[in-house]
Amino acid sequence: MATDKKAVDFEQQLENLEALVESLEGGSLSLEDSLKSFEQGIKVARECQTALKQAEQKVELLMRQGDELVSQPFDADE
Repeated sequence: MATDKKAVDFEQQLENLEALVESLEGGSLSLEDSLKSFEQGIKVARECQTALKQAEQKVELLMRQGDELVSQPFDADE
């Protein structure tokens, strides 16, 4: 399933971002390596934001009933 692959990719990217943040917070990187990690982190964060926005748009499309958009909050308990 392509959807499962995208979800796994998002989770992997999020883990990558967390690892980059930890390495930056550790303070053991050189300035050059810190800048490279920061740039990579920005790229990964943007990719994650894009994936979340696409998921939001898909949910919005799924919530359309006829010509009307039905807005309702997401409830994880349902």
